[in-house]
This record gives sequence, C-alpha cells and structure tokens, in this order.
Amino acid sequence: MMMTAMNAQAAQFELDPWGRLLLMPADGGAAIPVNPVRMFPISAPDHWVALCDPTGKEVVCLEDLSVLSPQNRHLLENELAAREFIPVIKRVHQVSSLSEPCEWDVETDRGRTKFVLKSEDDVHRMSPTSAIFIDAHGTRYLIRDSRQLDVISRRYAEWYL
Repeated sequence: MMMTAMNAQAAQFELDPWGRLLLMPADGGAAIPVNPVRMFPISAPDHWVALCDPTGKEVVCLEDLSVLSPQNRHLLENELAAREFIPVIKRVHQVSSLSEPCEWDVETDRGRTKFVLKSEDDVHRMSPTSAIFIDAHGTRYLIRDSRQLDVISRRYAEWYL
C-alpha cells in the first residue's frame, strides 16, 4: 500500500496504548503500526520519510513533512527523534592535539561532552562546510555548517573540512 504525498495529507497518526505510532489511512482502513525512517537525515531531514511496517517493508513514503497537519507532524517528529541520535556540534571548546587520536571537548545541542576521534578516516565530509565525526565508540556528531560556528570552533572544524 504505497501512498503518494497527496494521500498522505489526509492520513492521520495516533499512538496505540503501548506508545507505538499507528498510521490511520484516509480511507478508514485498519490502523497500520509504522516505524518512520528518514531517507536523508542530514541533507534533507524534512523530506523523504519512509513509514515501514514492523517487518521493515515500506508502506508509505512522505515526500515533504510540511503537508502534514501540525499535530500529525509533531507525532511523527517525536517518533523520529526517539530513533535518531546525532548530536549537533554548536561549539568546540578544545581539541587535545593536532594529530589523532585526539580528544574533542564540545558543546552540542544535547549538552557538553568529550569524545575521542581516532582517525581522520572517522570524519565524513558532507559538503565543504559540514561533516559527521564518528567517535571511538561509534557515536556520530554533526557539524551542520561550519560557517555558523564561532571563530575558534570553525578553526578546529576546518582541519577536517
């Protein structure tokens, strides 16, 4: 059952008694438990969200979340936030050395933390101004746009960009 973005406008979301997200089809059909997955979580977080059934089969693809009502979008975004964990680096306080492995002391959108960057290979450049840093434990950190960082943070980030 693949819906277009047009049909998705009429679809409703609800939470079942166990807190799982349900898709309530516009045609009044049976509720479908779904797991939302962003197809492009970094480059297009508000576009192309797949809704998959419990077996992982895609049942709906939403091209643009803005077509959803505010209540439905809120439910969907809460479900996505629970699945995703990519802290966004807002400021770099200190980097222990100019060579790897090195410890980064950063302020993220989820608070201050430190992580170890083992190798330059653990930095995945997304564009000339953005990158994902993967720490020694596999946690990913995002610099969305180095131009938005303060001068000192930008200098640290530009070593890898």
